[in-house]
Amino acid sequence: MSFVDLRGRTSIVTGAAGGIGRAVCEELARAGSGVALFDLEGAKADEVAGRVANAFGIAAETYVVDIRQNDEIARAVDAVAADFGAIDHLVNAHGIQFLSAFGDFPQDKWALIHDINLQGVFRTMQAVWPQMLNRKRGRVVNIASVHGLVASELKSAYVTAKHGVVGLTRASAIEGAEHGITVNAVCPGAVLTDLVLRQGPEYVRKFGGGISERVALERAFLDVMPSRRFIEPFEIGQLCAYLCSDAACSITGTAIPIDGGWTAR
Repeated sequence: MSFVDLRGRTSIVTGAAGGIGRAVCEELARAGSGVALFDLEGAKADEVAGRVANAFGIAAETYVVDIRQNDEIARAVDAVAADFGAIDHLVNAHGIQFLSAFGDFPQDKWALIHDINLQGVFRTMQAVWPQMLNRKRGRVVNIASVHGLVASELKSAYVTAKHGVVGLTRASAIEGAEHGITVNAVCPGAVLTDLVLRQGPEYVRKFGGGISERVALERAFLDVMPSRRFIEPFEIGQLCAYLCSDAACSITGTAIPIDGGWTAR
């Protein structure tokens, strides 16, 4: 049993079939929360839903949602409220990445990253906000990134979008505070998910070839992390579960690094 008690609560997790999203679902379920999984990949989300429901004895349902579409988000949020009876927490764990030198960055990729990584967070938050206002309690956790606090080359679109998520978190937290709504951003360093693994070939090219993708990723990420280890997804999931708890009611408007010391430099 988790030291965090979320029994009787309902949590929406976006990007629920992804590496961090799965871990968030597991840790919320471990703490007793019902879980509504939002993802485009319904079959993968169903597998996660089945696993956490069986393991922790909670209700878990999948909702196929394109985070770029307001109408799909609205329908899914209404369905969650009807199926579970309430919406207590939203964890935005969706996101995409694309690497390119700034001068050559494709404008369509720039627009897509912002549509999903920033606008998608705004859309889901705005959709659940009335539910939380009515209940005078809510928890929003946005998975930003260490790149919401610092920058790296080849990632201008991602860095800009994640800085926007941190700004959105802070601004909405001010408005939600008097209504019992907290909004926080979690800013992970390097987590060895598919999003990071897919960057391997680009970093091999950056470092001049002749090395494996794993070595290239270690050079790109671990050289700036004093801990010299990739972060495990469950670490992020447990932090999210805590931020959803009543114990975290005074933590709001924060951008919390979980980055192995990256931003301490």
